[in-house]
Amino acid sequence: MYKNEVRKKNKKASKKIGRFFLSIIFIALIIFGGIKIFQSFFPQAYNSSFVSSVFGIYSSKKVKKAAELQMPDWIDSQIIAIHSTARTGIQLTDIKDVVIHYVGNPGSTAKNNRDYFNRLSTRVSSHFIVGLDGEIIQCVPLNEKSAASNNRNIDTISIEVCHPDETGKFNEKTYNSLIKLTAWLCKEFDLSEEHIIRHYDVTGKICPKYYVEHPDAWETLKSDVTDYYENSR
Repeated sequence: MYKNEVRKKNKKASKKIGRFFLSIIFIALIIFGGIKIFQSFFPQAYNSSFVSSVFGIYSSKKVKKAAELQMPDWIDSQIIAIHSTARTGIQLTDIKDVVIHYVGNPGSTAKNNRDYFNRLSTRVSSHFIVGLDGEIIQCVPLNEKSAASNNRNIDTISIEVCHPDETGKFNEKTYNSLIKLTAWLCKEFDLSEEHIIRHYDVTGKICPKYYVEHPDAWETLKSDVTDYYENSR
């Protein structure tokens, strides 16, 4: 009789413990789901300084600096609307690298690509686009993540670059503006040449095409950024 009572008590205790842990898991799921819903529908509020401090959104001094940084007059800010996945309004966690892309649409302009990013159905974007005449358009705030570099969106600045033909090689005006922009970003966020990478270096995608197919040209590009950076100090 005594052993049966002990077994019953143990079973009850086990059930209570099980229910307790299930309750904890259920509450955690509700909280996590609530945060994600709030983040999706109210990104600006979610990214406020108060909420950011509570949830640790600002994990880097570089991101704080990016939020306050004034764009130079040679950058045309045409920020796209917050919608879908092209611009979610979600903060970067850090700024570790600058990622160079090519638009993959020969002859298209920076404005063409910026307007494409701004469509409700578009799922991609970049922080900057460098055009065929050397114009630079900013599409996404520097402290927010873009949708260009896959799993590195959360800690990189992305630059899409226009090109005149299918080779993907940048013309002189475009190239010079890209060097200037990349050097400025490296200077502002204390990044060295090794932090200038291609989309290819993230996923293996042939992007930017010419500079994947011609590694020597890529090394020259990075060296040109370093030279510009050093000469502008």
